[in-house]
Amino acid sequence: MVTLKTESVALQTELAGRTTAALSSEVRPQVTGIVKTRNFEEGALVKAGQVLYQIDSASYQAAFDEAQATLGSSEAAVSAAQLKDARYAELRDIEGVSKQDADDAHTSAQQAVAAVAQKKAALATARIDLDHTQVRAPISGRIGKSSVTPGALVTASQTTALATIRALDPIYVDLTQASGVLLQLRRTLAAGGLQAAGTDVQLKLEDGSVYPRKGRLKFAEIAVDEATGSVTLRAQFPNPDGLLLPGMYVRAQLDEAVDPKAILAPQQGISHDAKGNASAFVVNAEGKVEQRTVTTQRTVGDAWLVSSGLAAGDRLIVQGVSKIKAGDAVRVVTVDLASPTPASSAPVVAKASASAASKGH
Repeated sequence: MVTLKTESVALQTELAGRTTAALSSEVRPQVTGIVKTRNFEEGALVKAGQVLYQIDSASYQAAFDEAQATLGSSEAAVSAAQLKDARYAELRDIEGVSKQDADDAHTSAQQAVAAVAQKKAALATARIDLDHTQVRAPISGRIGKSSVTPGALVTASQTTALATIRALDPIYVDLTQASGVLLQLRRTLAAGGLQAAGTDVQLKLEDGSVYPRKGRLKFAEIAVDEATGSVTLRAQFPNPDGLLLPGMYVRAQLDEAVDPKAILAPQQGISHDAKGNASAFVVNAEGKVEQRTVTTQRTVGDAWLVSSGLAAGDRLIVQGVSKIKAGDAVRVVTVDLASPTPASSAPVVAKASASAASKGH
């Protein structure tokens, strides 16, 4: 037998999920033109602001130069209009010109000022279009394959991205958990039976290997997916070596809660019938076998987490169960389950029969 005791146990769960990039950006043209050069290697790391494509800028440079010249002409017209307005204002005071002529001169000066503002806006638009002939990386990350080559025509309204950039360090892992399980856990935490666990997450990759770096749980989605009845949990993992790629299927192991007074019973001491009902044999204070109906929640390592039926101090029979039945008087030997043999050479659980007692054994 082994003597049960309470201990602090982290309740873990394993959830399936997929990796997703922390940042993802599709590179699209904002002006129409012919691609002259592609300035990156597919699959390479790029930095935000780096020029990825050069679109033919000749027509946009001409439009910019025209807007700049038009602005200069409008600015020159402003000076003449303002001088005329000032002279007519003086002549109006001595009735040298009619009031109407003075008002017209003042209006012309205001229109000239407004025209300058309009031409400045046109120049700014032309400058923006000219700048957009250099297609730059919006974010830093690893860039995928290019959908165009030099010589291709691209348009500002096209739906096809030129390339996609993804930031992979850190990387996210989106996990799914049934909403019913989450509700049950929250009720148990609210009742005070369990303590909230930490946020560390361990990752298992598709080939069964364990990812060497731990992640942290960031948040849980605030809505339940109506199609699957599950809630999405997001964890963040460092990925400096780029081992994790977006879209990988993974399994994550995380601590749901901590049970500070858990009862762990060795699996060999718990039996289940055809209906799944669990039971155990214990040795009572009189040295007799007593059968208990127990409730198990889950396995923790090589033990069952028992929620009812067993308590700290109970002597659970773990070997020789086939030799006994309820009510038998037995002598017990404490066994160390980590050792291949019990601490004594005597049977671990030996039935003490009445006939043997009468013979002095």
